[in-house]
Amino acid sequence: MSKPFAGVKILDFTRVLAGPYASYQLALLGADVIKVESREGDDMRYGNRADAWEKRGLAAPWVAVNAGKRSITMDLKQPKAIEAIKRLVPKVDVVVENFRPGVMDKLGIGYDVLKEINPKLIYAAVSGFGQVGPDKATAAFDGMIQAMSGLMSITGFPANGPTRVGFAGADVMSGFTGAFGIASALYQRTHTGKGQLVDVAMIDAVTGFLAQQFTEHMMTGRVHEQGQNLSVTKKPTGNLFKTKDGWMVLAVMTDPQFQRLMKTLGHEAALADPRFKDWPTRIANNTVLHGMIEEAMKTETSATWAERFAKNDIPAGRVLTIPETVKLDHFKHRTILQTVETEHGPIQVVGSGFRMEHDGGSVDRPPATLGQHTDEVLGEAGYSPAEIAEMRQGGVV
Repeated sequence: MSKPFAGVKILDFTRVLAGPYASYQLALLGADVIKVESREGDDMRYGNRADAWEKRGLAAPWVAVNAGKRSITMDLKQPKAIEAIKRLVPKVDVVVENFRPGVMDKLGIGYDVLKEINPKLIYAAVSGFGQVGPDKATAAFDGMIQAMSGLMSITGFPANGPTRVGFAGADVMSGFTGAFGIASALYQRTHTGKGQLVDVAMIDAVTGFLAQQFTEHMMTGRVHEQGQNLSVTKKPTGNLFKTKDGWMVLAVMTDPQFQRLMKTLGHEAALADPRFKDWPTRIANNTVLHGMIEEAMKTETSATWAERFAKNDIPAGRVLTIPETVKLDHFKHRTILQTVETEHGPIQVVGSGFRMEHDGGSVDRPPATLGQHTDEVLGEAGYSPAEIAEMRQGGVV
């Protein structure tokens, strides 16, 4: 069987992270993604560590969301480049961009122009505040959206102030939302025959991931505070605890789990303590209960507790570094971490976060060097070798 998006062709004008993450998800699932870069290339191609990969224009952060795409270069300020884009558009299913609203219109290749060329075109635009609204012209970046969306207000510890999550969360949430929006529009087109605009606002995307917090506030007026390391349920046994050599997170959420936890920790007497008779009383006595649990856990290593908890069906996880997580046996039986062969040697990349019985997500070609597929793609659009050579000589590509 073919991959889900085999045969789908995407013209990708995105750069940095949010937009490229969206098109990468579809490339993993079979879409032919043609990444349109400036002649200097996406800023993410070149990092600030000056390692061998960065010197080749294949910096790891860029590869992470662009592997498997084809790369062409164009100077979009030149009329001949715009003409080339318009010749490509009838042959593609999707255009995706993450410029500030209005930029593509000024270039002469905005949605209103391109949909006249290809009425079945899906045009996805990822921006900070969307294509409509009072803030649509405002530039946006991950940290800014984390702040404005409320995400930072519920992350971290009060003593330290609002805290960003430890990755570009707003970018990634927006990219995933964009991929889902494009997939939805492609499916809808199968029974309407119509293309459409998919308008992704980063602040909307993050709000979508905070559905519980927003809905609870709008229904009850509750204002969520910084979560620290406590479960959103506020149950004290869903928290971070220190061990003899590290840290563990418990996710004990039911009474049977609580009973098994207390017995495993040697605190069976606590089961008869009125302070811990039910969840309301346990929450009210959170500090005391947390201290009891941590005092016991500090007597053994994380590995020891992990073994004991697993044996007694107590949900818990060691706090691992990324290098430790990569080495988990789990990944030997999954497909998310994939090895890709390149002319410079093998590299590992992250694929789709799910498995499919038939032809799931995978990177099927090595990450492209800058402009590697320019001649190939222009040839597919009908340009002759002589015409391509002339464009190259004129600095168009």
